[in-house]
Formats: sequence, C-alpha cells, structure tokens
Amino acid sequence: MNNPPAVNSYVDRVTAGPGGAMTDEAGVLTGDLTVATILLSDGHSVRVAIQRSGSDTWYTLTGSPAPVPAGRLAAYHRDLLGRIRRGGGTRAT
Repeated sequence: MNNPPAVNSYVDRVTAGPGGAMTDEAGVLTGDLTVATILLSDGHSVRVAIQRSGSDTWYTLTGSPAPVPAGRLAAYHRDLLGRIRRGGGTRAT
C-alpha cells in the first residue's frame, strides 16, 4: 500500500468579518480574501499569506511565521479561516 503524499500547504477563500485580517504590509484587509497556509521546512511553523481575492498581491498575515504542532497543519488552517470569518484584526498565532 502506498502512503498518500504529505500536504504542505492549504489555500482557501474566506470572507473576513468586521475588522478583517491584519497584515504586515497593508494593515487590515477586509472582504473576500484568499488565505494560503504553508508549512515551513522545519515542520513546526507556518507562513500565512493573504490577498484580496482576484488580486495578484500577497501580504504576510501579522504574526507569521507562527508555530504549529506537528501533524496539525489542516486543523491550524481551518481554525485560522474561522478566526478570519469572525474578524477583529485576525493574526497568525
């Protein structure tokens, strides 16, 4: 039996809640966003990039890179999307 390849990143669209998501370069982004959560080579931290959906410009979510427990990338990404939906200047933590 072959093992499936490891997933090292997730990309999804989300609509930010009031107060949006905080970026290092552009401040708060609101509205429809695309979020990319990328596992770094150390296997224990993630880089989170975010953009306005349809844009070519990516920004760093404030707090990125952030620690993530081994094997929990998918759970971290789902949680992050939920926090962005709630808004409040979401950061990568």
